Amino acid sequence: MIRSMTGFGQQQAPWQDGAVTVEVRSVNHRFLEVACRLPRPLHALEEPFKKAVQQRCTRGRIDMTVSVQGGKGRGGLINLDQAMAKQYHQTLRRLKTSLKLPGSIDVALIAGLRDVLTVSDQPPEDPQLAKLVQQLAEDALDQMRAMRQREGTALAKDIRGRLQTLNDHRSAVAGRAPVVLEEGFERMKQRIEKLLGGEVPDVPRLHQELAMYAVRGDITEEIVRLDSHMLQFEEHLKRAESVGKTLEFLLQEMGREVNTIGSKANDAVIAGHVVQMKAELERIREQVQNVE
Repeated sequence: MIRSMTGFGQQQAPWQDGAVTVEVRSVNHRFLEVACRLPRPLHALEEPFKKAVQQRCTRGRIDMTVSVQGGKGRGGLINLDQAMAKQYHQTLRRLKTSLKLPGSIDVALIAGLRDVLTVSDQPPEDPQLAKLVQQLAEDALDQMRAMRQREGTALAKDIRGRLQTLNDHRSAVAGRAPVVLEEGFERMKQRIEKLLGGEVPDVPRLHQELAMYAVRGDITEEIVRLDSHMLQFEEHLKRAESVGKTLEFLLQEMGREVNTIGSKANDAVIAGHVVQMKAELERIREQVQNVE
C-alpha cells in the first residue's frame, strides 16, 4: 500500500524536573532530505537519527527537533567571542585617542558590549539523557511513519475512484471509435463521389485509399497503450515500496496517449471525453505528488 509524504510524530518524557520532547515533521520533497535540530550536547545523535529516518522513508523533507526544558542543577552555558572582544577593544582605543577621551577601557565595559558574552540554555552532557532521546526519537519516527501510511491509504482510495472515472471515459471512447471510423469513411466517400459527379472509375482503388485515410484516424493502439498504463498504475498502488516517481511517469505516459486520442479522433463526442480524462489525470497528478 502506498504511503504519503506528509506525517507528524511527537513523543515526550519527564527529565529531572523538566521534560524532553522530540518532534518529527514530514512534508513533500522530490528526494529524501533530513534536518535535525538538537541541543549542542546531543549533536552526536544527528547521524544515528538520519540513519533511522532512511530506514523508514525514501522521499520527503523530514525535520526532527529535540528540546529539553528544565533540569535540576542545570545552568546556562556562557560563550565568549574573543575575536569580537578584541575588535571592540581596538576600536574603543582608537576612539579614545582620536577624541582624547578620559576613562579606562576595562573588562566590565567590554563584557557589556553586544555579543561578546552570550548565554545559551543547553542541557548538560548525560548518557542517560542521550539514551532517552534516542528512544523517544524512534517512537516519534514510528508514529510519523504510521501517519504517512494512513494518509497513503486515503490517497489510494481517492486515486482509485478517479481511475475508475478515467476508465469509464476510456470505455466510452473505445465504444465510439469504430463509429467514428465508419462515419469518416462514408463522409469521404460521399465527398469524392460528389466531386467526380457520381462516376468512380476505380472503385477498389477508391476503397483502398479511403481505408488508408481511415487508418490514420484509428485510435485503437492508443487505447490499448492507455489500458496498459492504467493497469500498471493500479498494480503499483498495491506495492509497499516507494512508487511515487513511477506513478508520475505512468501519468505522463497516460496523458500522452489521451492527447493523441484527441488529436487523431477528430470527433466532438470523443473530444468531450478527452477533456474529462485530462481533468481526471490532473487531479490524480496532484494526489500522486504527495505519494512517497
